[in-house]
Amino acid sequence: MSESDPRWLNTEERAAWLALLSTTTLLPGALDGPLQRAAKLSLFDYNVLAMLSEAEGGTLAMSELAARTSASLSRLSHVVKKLADRGLVERIAHLEDARVTTASITDAGQALIAELAPLHVDVVRSLVFDHLDERDVADLARVGQKIIRGMDADHWILRTPAP
Repeated sequence: MSESDPRWLNTEERAAWLALLSTTTLLPGALDGPLQRAAKLSLFDYNVLAMLSEAEGGTLAMSELAARTSASLSRLSHVVKKLADRGLVERIAHLEDARVTTASITDAGQALIAELAPLHVDVVRSLVFDHLDERDVADLARVGQKIIRGMDADHWILRTPAP
C-alpha cells in the first residue's frame, strides 16, 4: 500500500461512521420539529437563547456566543437580529470596547426558554438518553469530546467543567 492510497474504513469503523453520520443527520430535524411547533423557533434559535440564559447576567459577547453555538459570526448575527425583532434578545454595544457587540436575553426570552426547556429536555431524553445506560452516556461524552478536540482543540465545550 502506497502513501497515496486511501486509508479505507474497516468494518467496525464504517459501522461507527454510518451511525455517527445518521445521528448527526437525523437528530437536528427531530429536535427542531417540536420547537417549531411550540414557538416557531429553530433548534439553533433555541440554542442561542439557552446559551444566553445560562450566561452570567444573560449576556455574552457575540464572539463568545458564536463559539458556544458553534456558529459563524455572520449566521449568528442574522439569528440574533431575528430574535431581537421578536423581542427575545437585545444587541448592545460593549460599554468599555465599542468594537465588541454583546447579545443579552430579554425577560421575554427568559420566559420563553423557561417555557420550552421542559419540552426540549423531554425530546432530548426520548431521542437520546432513554436508549442509553450510564456507561453509554459517559462513553458518548468521552468520544464526542475526542472528536471535537480533533476538529477544534479550543472548543468551548472542552474548557467547560462538567456540572
